[in-house]
Amino acid sequence: MQTDNKFLDDLAKLGQSAAGTLHGIKGEVEAMIRARLEHILGDMDMVSREEFDIVRDMAQKAREENIALEQKIVALEKTLDAKKAK
Repeated sequence: MQTDNKFLDDLAKLGQSAAGTLHGIKGEVEAMIRARLEHILGDMDMVSREEFDIVRDMAQKAREENIALEQKIVALEKTLDAKKAK
């Protein structure tokens, strides 16, 4: 934006420079916050999503095995009760 008034040109350049500086500061603040949060979360000894999914799948499999074993026990108890009744 070029005008005949040097004062307005200088003012426009100053505004653009300030906007660029603010944008840079915003990026730096975001990076600092992100780094700090990663440090805090790292100290919390949290598991990763992958580890959580693996353990969840193991628990589901164990739950299914328990249900199957419970059904076998019930069937065996019925068979035992039937043999005792004879």
